[in-house]
Amino acid sequence: TLTSNGQGSDHAWGSNAFIMGGAVNGGEIFGTYPDLDLDNNLELGGGVLIPTIATDQYFGDIASWFGVENDDLLTLFPNIDNFDSIYNGNPLGLLI
Repeated sequence: TLTSNGQGSDHAWGSNAFIMGGAVNGGEIFGTYPDLDLDNNLELGGGVLIPTIATDQYFGDIASWFGVENDDLLTLFPNIDNFDSIYNGNPLGLLI
């Protein structure tokens, strides 16, 4: 979060991931760095920012590369159908 509630319970829910290996579509950055103004379009209030890519999206791409069937992705990542993802035919393009 961009602002503190002073109680230590205001941890952010976005994350970063470095994905490495021979099959990685290298040299790419997926997602965008957020505007840190408190009144930007990704700020929910209280300094909470919505991530531009969900962890379900990139973990779904990786799971698919490892051979997980599309029908099983929803079991592994229950929210994956809420995003453009490999589950609904729109992989991020992390892997080649």
